[in-house]
Amino acid sequence: MSTVTLTKDSIDEVIAGEGITLVDWWAEWCGPCKQFGPVFEAASEQHSDVVFGKIDTDAEQELAGAAQISSIPTLMAFRDGILVFSQPGALPAAALEQVITAVKELDMDDVRRQVAAAEAAEEAPPAEA
Repeated sequence: MSTVTLTKDSIDEVIAGEGITLVDWWAEWCGPCKQFGPVFEAASEQHSDVVFGKIDTDAEQELAGAAQISSIPTLMAFRDGILVFSQPGALPAAALEQVITAVKELDMDDVRRQVAAAEAAEEAPPAEA
C-alpha cells in the first residue's frame, strides 16, 4: 500500500478508524523530510495492514498548528484513533520498523485505561489545601 495524502478534511476519518495509522508531517523544502520520505514509502509497501499518511505542513498550516507541529519531519502513530507515538526527526528504516512493531504490540485495553485515567485526572477539581 502506498502513502495517502491527508488534509484537514480527511485526517479525522482516517485516524479514527480501527487499526494503525502512521502520519508523516513534512514539507517540500525540508532536507530531512526528503531523506525520510523514501524510508516511509518503503515501509508502506511492507505493511499493508497499516495506513501511511503524509501531511504537507505548508499546504495544511492550520492542521499543523492544531497538531502543534514545531519541527519536521514529525512522525505520529495512531491506533484505534488514539495517538500512541509522536516524535520529530527523520528515522532510519530500522527505527521506523521498531516503532511499527511496538505500536502493533500495544495492549490497547491498557492504553484506553491510561487515557481514561488521564482524562479523569484533568477533569477532577483541584484538591483543597
